Amino acid sequence: MAEEWQPKILAIICNWCSYAGADLAGGARIQYPPDIRAIRVMCTGRVDPLFIMKAFQDGADGVLVSGCHFGDCHYLEGNFKAAKRMFLIKSVLKNIGLNDKRLRMTFVSASEGAKWAGVVTDVIKTVKELGPSPLKEFQK
Repeated sequence: MAEEWQPKILAIICNWCSYAGADLAGGARIQYPPDIRAIRVMCTGRVDPLFIMKAFQDGADGVLVSGCHFGDCHYLEGNFKAAKRMFLIKSVLKNIGLNDKRLRMTFVSASEGAKWAGVVTDVIKTVKELGPSPLKEFQK
């Protein structure tokens, strides 16, 4: 019997808010799919567009960038800078033939463990609907 395909999803998450929200979800034993691998950065403003492109090149089926809500960034404007970059990266993804729904930016605070679980569940559902990344064909 063939095993169901599971997407590879990379989450790049802010140390101060989204990582703490993910930790709260785990501590509260809120259930969500385990198909996500997280990298913690001090601020989403630190996320270079090349990080995202490299994730797709290396086989990620989806990328989630999650940080503080606007107005709550510990570095004042990091999340604004990241949001602008995500908008631009989505247009690049379209131009290279990747559905821009494979990249998502969300804002989850430290007190929103349930929201984190919902975001992860929704991202995984979206990527599963899209199927494996078409870039995987070129990795062989």
